[in-house]
Amino acid sequence: MVNPANFNGQRPVIDPDDAVMLLIDHQSGLFQTVGDMPMPELRARAAALAKMASLAKLPVITTASVPQGPNGPLIPEIHENAPHAQYIARKGEINAWDNADFVAAVKATNRKTLIIAGTITSVCMAFPAISAVAEGYRVFAVVDASGTYSKMAQEITLARVMQAGVVPMDTAAVASELQRTWNREDAQQWAEVYTRIFPAYQLLIESYLKAQDVVTNNEVLDSQR
Repeated sequence: MVNPANFNGQRPVIDPDDAVMLLIDHQSGLFQTVGDMPMPELRARAAALAKMASLAKLPVITTASVPQGPNGPLIPEIHENAPHAQYIARKGEINAWDNADFVAAVKATNRKTLIIAGTITSVCMAFPAISAVAEGYRVFAVVDASGTYSKMAQEITLARVMQAGVVPMDTAAVASELQRTWNREDAQQWAEVYTRIFPAYQLLIESYLKAQDVVTNNEVLDSQR
């Protein structure tokens, strides 16, 4: 049995007051190599992570792998949804954790829980996730917001990071752990986040709003006309 690393007997859940969002190498060139999920879904989930970090007031650190080369620039949705995000330029290091400025930015937050997503999953997400665990961080890997070239590569990577003690999660689960409750003033904005993760959720919202409208305005039902 593989146990999550560095939780010291505590529940392996995200503490929003201790978490940092690391969005690594979500780049237009690398997105063209993704084969384990539809690219638009990956792109939407990465943007959703940035948005929920803004809502939960988490520090966000981004970085890119040679963005002036074939890997391409970061998708703009990341910084559009997290305007406070700090971008760290790397000097060619494949593993972001090998860049001193990146690690320094993480340490400067004084937080020990990392939420990591990256493309390509087996490299850009896995390498820093495993490295951070080795340095005592609690790490959550957002698998469906990290794309790679095949389903096999995704499964192998999942096995590897779990052996290192990384906790795998999906984007919707991250949103729910950060949100914690619907009894909050920005609940509607969180609902909109879920529509980015799975667009069908918009149908639930529309049905609910219509039901509320019927009651509020005493609308006569078609069956009663």
